[in-house]
Amino acid sequence: MKNPLNRRLPRELRAELPKYLIISLFFVLMISAVSGFLVAANSLKQANDESFEKFKVEDGNFEFREKLSAEDLQKLCTEGRISAYENFYKEEEVKDFEATFRVFADRKDIDLVDVLEGDSPSAADELGIDRLFAKNHKLKLGSSITIGDRTFKISGIVALSDYSCLFQNPSDMMFDNDKFGVGIVSDEGFGSIRDDKLHYNYSYFYNTKPADDKEAKEAAEELVKIISACGEPEQFIPRFTNQAINFAPNDMSGDRVMITVFLYIVVVILAFVFSITISNTITKEAGTIGTLRASGYTRGEILRHYMILPLLSLTVGAVVGNVLGYTLLNDVMAKAYLDSYSLTGFKTLFTPDAFVKTTVIPFALMLVINFIMLSSKLKLSPLRFLRHDLRRSRRKKAFKLNTKIPIMIRFRLRVIFQNLPNYITIFFGIVFAEMILMFSLIFQPMLDEFQANTTESMLANYQYILKAPVPTAAEKAEHYTASSLSTISDETGIIDEDVTLYGVQPDSRYVPFTAGEGKVAISTAYHNKYKLDTGDKIRLKDKYSGKIYEFEIGGYYEYPAIIAAFMDEEMLNKTMGYEEGYFNAYFSDDQIEDIPEKLIATKITVTELTKTSRQITRSMGSMMIVFTVFGTIIYVLVIFLLAKIIIEKNSQSISMTKILGYNNREINTLYIHTTTIVTVISLILGIIICDRILAIAMFEVFKGYAGWFEYVLTWGVVFKTLGLGLATYVIVVLLLGRKVKNIPLDEALKNVE
Repeated sequence: MKNPLNRRLPRELRAELPKYLIISLFFVLMISAVSGFLVAANSLKQANDESFEKFKVEDGNFEFREKLSAEDLQKLCTEGRISAYENFYKEEEVKDFEATFRVFADRKDIDLVDVLEGDSPSAADELGIDRLFAKNHKLKLGSSITIGDRTFKISGIVALSDYSCLFQNPSDMMFDNDKFGVGIVSDEGFGSIRDDKLHYNYSYFYNTKPADDKEAKEAAEELVKIISACGEPEQFIPRFTNQAINFAPNDMSGDRVMITVFLYIVVVILAFVFSITISNTITKEAGTIGTLRASGYTRGEILRHYMILPLLSLTVGAVVGNVLGYTLLNDVMAKAYLDSYSLTGFKTLFTPDAFVKTTVIPFALMLVINFIMLSSKLKLSPLRFLRHDLRRSRRKKAFKLNTKIPIMIRFRLRVIFQNLPNYITIFFGIVFAEMILMFSLIFQPMLDEFQANTTESMLANYQYILKAPVPTAAEKAEHYTASSLSTISDETGIIDEDVTLYGVQPDSRYVPFTAGEGKVAISTAYHNKYKLDTGDKIRLKDKYSGKIYEFEIGGYYEYPAIIAAFMDEEMLNKTMGYEEGYFNAYFSDDQIEDIPEKLIATKITVTELTKTSRQITRSMGSMMIVFTVFGTIIYVLVIFLLAKIIIEKNSQSISMTKILGYNNREINTLYIHTTTIVTVISLILGIIICDRILAIAMFEVFKGYAGWFEYVLTWGVVFKTLGLGLATYVIVVLLLGRKVKNIPLDEALKNVE
């Protein structure tokens, strides 16, 4: 026999449709966003992990200024217990895009290429181009591109397995898939490109793979000594330090942790909301529950009846959320990664971990909350329900308010005290929504600030790092010595990263720093990231020889772009063991035309220094839009649902004020305006709290990157957050005003003991 109580369900659903729709929408938003993110990240990361074996990704690479002889290469392989292969490349300018392009000959033995569209190059004038570089510059199959003085036709869109992230140099703070690209040509095509920027790069496998990063580090320390015996390497990059290979999968892993924390915060908010809505439902239905209990219905039957609609709304939300998560949101989240990383092909995979985290755990939590709340309340006697006496303790004496306080203010304070749990939940809901909004809004102003500071504090319009000292006749050129050492992670608590050392001339026109005899001045980026002050000593190491150097800080130099230390040229030459008068770089405000390209190792301009802001804008743009929309919707839903509950909970009091002659506008000033005051205070306090939390979070996030990215909260972000919050609250006020207007006068006569 069917349960007669089920006949009440359609009527209850119609009466509380907004509430159940909001609960379902909460679940849809949470599951679709988080599930889409986790599924995309997991699918992409698994494809990336499988690519290491599938495409024979190197264990590391090293570069020499000259080509190794066959004998030296064989000796190095034997003593180093590695298999090394030539992986030479040439770099040329793409003037049409003001970009640098790195061209490899097609690989056969190591770092294989995934052809995503078209074919591998076979003719001398054909090119396989990186997918992201092609996309960013609107290039496609059949397009022509001029690299240096050679024009190539694009025969294939490819992904290089050792360039999942387009870092041009290992010391770069950020990759750049706009101004830097990679691609492959045939052997004949490689030979047709001039040798001015030919790099003798070798990639290798270990004959016996290290078991973990610790063993890989030990193996690398031994190998670099063997490599150094063949001559001074230009660079040595074991795989565990290669950002071009590791950055993308590490970022995906870190993002999964971040989004999981985000999920649990949402679940906590949902738990608060559920507990309050259930309590309000029981209070509202007290007379009905008492009648049913008195009519012979058991606690279990009533409990199951009142759990049907909440669980049904959760089920609908879970189904819709998972469908969206595996389709629309998965595509959005995957696009955010694919817009940043040059990943090999992937397929969307069912992710049990994502399903458990986003659906099973929240659903189980809501089920338990419903069960505990209802079970606890249903232990009361039927008579207590009929009397609407649901308190478990005796009525406490009302908090005494000074009679000198105006009556309207006292009334509002009473409303706040009587609905304190609801208002506390509103406060946390607002803080949470503001956190999402500020997180999405803060990046662009921070990037603009970073770019402006970097541009204003450039050491020179051009910096030329040379392969060997070369004289120049350029009038504005000033030579200096450039070198590089590495921080020691065991001492700093931050990753090993390169510190650029500048040895400049006394009274330099480009870097007029002050440090003191035998001391160094550090860049403001170094100062801010490592919290270093004048008088502190820094210890740096040579990552090839392992030698430790110590310097005392004598001052700071305004340079927010790079982790750097400045000293006299003579001091740096002496410290590094260079001969007197040695230099290997120039500062200049104009281009230097009389130095052969083949002798220039690196040219640093504003383009290189601002790549961080450009790339983060490109990478995070679509993601920030998702966070902005999500935060706004969460804000509206939390405020509307809880403010609605406050109105319903005080419906009898509102009805009584109507009987006493108060009109709807006056009632709104008592109840809705009270909620408005709490909302505005919460918005202001929330910005202060979010600012502190984001400052800590940003430091923790960016300390793992090379270089430094300063957290800045601009007034524009503050005003946008407040404005967006208040604008959405106006919508809520209009909806609540209708709710107050619809409360009938006879409500005050109901349920009177």
